[in-house]
Amino acid sequence: MGFEQKIREQIEQSVSRNPDLFILDLDISPDRNVSVVIDGYRPVPLSECIRITREVESAMDREEEDFALTVSTFDISRWFTDRRQFPKNIGRRLQVQTGSETLEGQLTEVNDAGIVLEQKVREPKPVGKGKHTVTKRIEIAFENIEKAKVKLQF
Repeated sequence: MGFEQKIREQIEQSVSRNPDLFILDLDISPDRNVSVVIDGYRPVPLSECIRITREVESAMDREEEDFALTVSTFDISRWFTDRRQFPKNIGRRLQVQTGSETLEGQLTEVNDAGIVLEQKVREPKPVGKGKHTVTKRIEIAFENIEKAKVKLQF
């Protein structure tokens, strides 16, 4: 078994010990710098990154294999790479790009088919002058989402 296959198996095995975690990215460079990005159905504590690092390093024979391992969590400012990232972000404001437009709104629902965003929009009153605020519900199928990320507000 080659180095890449062996370390991939060790990482997958270590991550699978916590059913709330999943791997978003696993990169092995030619000079054996191994970078792993994990996320979870709940916020991922630093202790899980440490646990995974220690388990993988202790399972690999350092006399035989020389490598550098970095285990990190998903950066909230990056675009989502997996559908499993949506549920834990319910209640947060998202920016979603579809083929034709960029939408922003509060993520209120995630189901098997897609997501639901709610936007507060100022529209003209149906009767009389002025505007009033209405809440619009936008359903977006997963297949129409090109990319999405949490929209940080200050």
